[in-house]
Formats: sequence, C-alpha cells, structure tokens
Amino acid sequence: MSDAALVQLAKEDPEAFGELYGRYVDKIYNYIFYRVSDQAEAEDLTARTFFRALRKIDSYEERGLPFSAWLYRIAHNLVANWHRSNSRRKSVQLDELITAAPSASNPGVIVEKQEMHAVLLDAIRHLPEDRQQLLILKFVDRLPNAQIGRIMGRSESSIKSLYHRTLKSLRADLQKRHLV
Repeated sequence: MSDAALVQLAKEDPEAFGELYGRYVDKIYNYIFYRVSDQAEAEDLTARTFFRALRKIDSYEERGLPFSAWLYRIAHNLVANWHRSNSRRKSVQLDELITAAPSASNPGVIVEKQEMHAVLLDAIRHLPEDRQQLLILKFVDRLPNAQIGRIMGRSESSIKSLYHRTLKSLRADLQKRHLV
C-alpha cells in the first residue's frame, strides 16, 4: 500500500498509522541520532516526532512531496528546539566507549580511529544546519539527491551543488586540523 493511501487510512483509523511508523522509524531515529549523538535523547525525539505526526495527521496534505519529507521536517524542528534548549556540553556515554573498542584489535589503532572519528564529527557539527542535514540524508539514510531535494525543499541540482560545497568546506576544515 502506498504512503498516500496509508495516510488517508490513518486519518480515519489511527491504527493504520502503525504501518507508516514501521516504514520510517529507523530512518527518522538515525537522522535524529546523528544530530544529537545521544541514544536516549534520540529515542525520545523519535517518539515525539511520531506522536506529533499522529496528532497532526488530519492536517497533513500531500503537496507533491513524499510523506517522509513531512516526518523529516517534524524531526528537524524537534532537533533544532532540542539544541536551543540544551547547552552544548560535550559528554561521552560510557557504553559508547565500551562498545567502540573491539578486544582483538591494537589499542593504539583503536584510539587513533576514535580520535579521528571525534574530530570528523566535530567538523561536521560546525557546518551550517542544512549541510549537516544533507550529509545525514546522503550518508546515513543513503537517499538519492532527488529525494534529498524534496525533503529539503530544493532542486536536485541545488542539492548536488550544496553537496559539492559542503565536501569542499569539510575538506578545508580537516586540512586546517591536519587530518587530510
């Protein structure tokens, strides 16, 4: 069943929303997780995204954009509000450190990879929000440029251009940090 048909059904029967939830919960969670870097917060914001979508499903109108674009917009707004209301203090979850270190590998290599990963994430987090969103949709959700364009409200060609400028900017930042 298409998303449009499920949305129509969900407007009359909230139980049908479960199918839409099943289709998109992992992608929305991944999008949010890479924006907040905290599993508990990502789970909470994902739940709030779908709760808000269910509550507002009656007002949803298809305007040539996929249903997923509406969900990403809700998630984007919740993440933006979360960042505004939380200080940007750096914290590392203990379970992340434990699971990130495979026991059979060289500890020096593991630490080096973790440091490079942290620097890359820091560089990405210093990019403007639209560029962070683009990288998440491109590399985490592995969406094609046309779909990213629909989600972000831009043309496919402007997404390609933004992608090129983003990678160029990211490379310059990493060169300043002596990583590239």
